[in-house]
Amino acid sequence: MQISKRLKAVADMVTPGCRLADIGTDHAYIPIYLAQAEKISSAVAMDVNRGPLERAQEHIHSALLESVIETRLSDGLCALQPGEADDIVIAGMGGPLTVRILQEGESKLQKGCRLILQPQSDIREVRAYLEKTGCRIIREEIVCEEGKFYPMMKAVVGALEKKDAYDRECGEKGGDSDCQDDHEAGLRYGALLIERCHPVLREYLLREQILNRRILASLEGQTGENAAVRRQEVVYGLRIIENILKKYGGQDEDWKNTGET
Repeated sequence: MQISKRLKAVADMVTPGCRLADIGTDHAYIPIYLAQAEKISSAVAMDVNRGPLERAQEHIHSALLESVIETRLSDGLCALQPGEADDIVIAGMGGPLTVRILQEGESKLQKGCRLILQPQSDIREVRAYLEKTGCRIIREEIVCEEGKFYPMMKAVVGALEKKDAYDRECGEKGGDSDCQDDHEAGLRYGALLIERCHPVLREYLLREQILNRRILASLEGQTGENAAVRRQEVVYGLRIIENILKKYGGQDEDWKNTGET
């Protein structure tokens, strides 16, 4: 089966030989792709809507994979049994919905199981939730497809103490601003992507830099508390972006010289 670049990147994060649960499976492309490649032992393809689930069943039947992939009507993780899946994929949903599914299904998430998440929005909120609940991000990826950027991550449930490795580390430094900036950069853009100087992350950051500069320019001359708060937010965001770009060894200079502001 041929799947999109985004879905393939998500599928590539799945642990070989695992029992997979695909939440919001839609057409069941990810479990079918992995089953055909013999990269999973079994899968449960789940969706909250009957229409997508029926399409998934048709595709699974056409691929002769009914013995490997089971379908279930489920709101989030509701129909999943604790310990039933080793890897859980939640891809293509907004960040708030992703967090809600994890919150409401917390009892289904056994320590050591792995979450593969590809939020379509509010990714900072997702990373912050993982940190708060003791999930350790062990892998991150970002791809660009048809002009859109798709960050994704793999996290292990219960691999960290809940909340506060960051609080301890920055507390020991007396609230050091560099530590706070690095932590915020990791929440917004992915600490592992930053560490790798991921080339697609650089493309994304350069685009965000341009957008934020335009917003800042549009705020010039505006008065009032709301404008001041927004200006402060944008300036801080630009500082975070520019600090990350410095790690690329000046590679952002060619973009700055294109005349874009």
